[in-house]
Amino acid sequence: MINYFVNRTLNKIMSATTIVLACLSTNTFAQYTTTSAIDKQSHIALTVYNNNLALIKDTRNISLKAGKNRLIFENISAKIKPETASLNTTNDENPIKLIEQSFNYDLITPKNLLEKHLGRDVKVIRTNPATGVETALNATVLSVTNGIVLQIGNHIETGIPERIQFPDVPDNLRNKPTLIIDLEQQHSASQAFDLNYLSTGLSWKTDYVAQINSTETSLNLNAWVTLTNQSGSSYKNAQIQLVAGNVNQVRSTRYNKQNFERERVSLANISQAKEESLLDFHLYSLPNKTDILNNQSKQIALFSRTEIPAQKTYRISGSTHYYQNRYAEIDRKDNPDININFVNNKTANLDLPLPSGIIRSYKNDSENNLQFVGENKIEHTSKNKSVKLSLGKAFDINTTRKQTYFKIKSKDKARLSTKSEYEITVKNEKNSDITLIIEEPVPGDWEILNETHPHEKINSSTAQWKLPVSANSETVLVYSVKIEH
Repeated sequence: MINYFVNRTLNKIMSATTIVLACLSTNTFAQYTTTSAIDKQSHIALTVYNNNLALIKDTRNISLKAGKNRLIFENISAKIKPETASLNTTNDENPIKLIEQSFNYDLITPKNLLEKHLGRDVKVIRTNPATGVETALNATVLSVTNGIVLQIGNHIETGIPERIQFPDVPDNLRNKPTLIIDLEQQHSASQAFDLNYLSTGLSWKTDYVAQINSTETSLNLNAWVTLTNQSGSSYKNAQIQLVAGNVNQVRSTRYNKQNFERERVSLANISQAKEESLLDFHLYSLPNKTDILNNQSKQIALFSRTEIPAQKTYRISGSTHYYQNRYAEIDRKDNPDININFVNNKTANLDLPLPSGIIRSYKNDSENNLQFVGENKIEHTSKNKSVKLSLGKAFDINTTRKQTYFKIKSKDKARLSTKSEYEITVKNEKNSDITLIIEEPVPGDWEILNETHPHEKINSSTAQWKLPVSANSETVLVYSVKIEH
């Protein structure tokens, strides 16, 4: 009798405990489930960085019940950094409390479907080639490693060519990237939610088109932004902002490039970007919203400037080893570099930070046909800085260099003194006068002793001559230098 009452009491206690645990278990999950698809989106904005990173700001109008909710946020970037996701609402009267979130990145593919059905039954559909009649055979998925292995009846089969029917789609497979958020709110309401997160797979770069005028004294400069989207999602009617500069990131994974389609947007009649400072970076806000589809590269006008004053120069540079040894004959024949220079300031009708990128230069020929004349990569260039474009080698100008004297004289045990003399001959076969800039990197403590044309010491290790050469003639620069090492 005592055992009966003890057992009965224990059973009641265990039953009560089971009920309490069940209630606790139920409370850990959302009470209501709401799916927010792309049609609920009211605004999408992307801040895209140079180094394969973007901040995505996705605003949607969502109705949720009072209490616990599970919000299924669809159509997000497939390359989201889930740990950066932040869900907010501006409704202070109905604040939300976040409980947990998870990112479902397993999308529906034939491989994923097979993997999720390991050990489960599927149907293999076989077609009679003679009659066209289809037969459904029950099969069990045994393995999908290096091919499909099925058990059909008493046989194990591989290399299945037939169609496979699946009984369902597992809950952890999605047809689009999805963020699942468990949260609480005080009142039932429809309100705007902002989901902010960082994602890889989005980047931008700048390309420039420079058109040099006929007299080579000015140029027109058009800047293009090339946006590349390989994030696994598309963004329709998005507001785009671009950050120029290298934002520090902690590297964890490498990003693999894929093929993408290209779309060009005409420069004509497009408003230009607004630029502002952001910390020590520069932020460009594109004036028009645009669609940036997955696996797409799109070009958008950044700015356009006309009649920027420019100067063409010719330049050669020597080498430090010319000054350290005796050479019977240098005889270095060279064609000077062609440079187009301009200054990024108000006078030049620019005065805005230039993001790094490639400048491709063009000029019209005698029949007014546009011709490509060279390209250069520039780094981020702030206001009031000079830009030098090296377009190639001058065909009708050549130089020859000779060492005409060299002597080593030891001054003491610690220092070595040398004296040398050089001759640089410049031939100009053009029908116009030129000025050739000669830059010589001279090592050690140096002094120019004699020279036929005056030099300028532009820094502690460089002497520079600006040598005028008349049309269809030649000019010779002769100088001697004393060096102490």
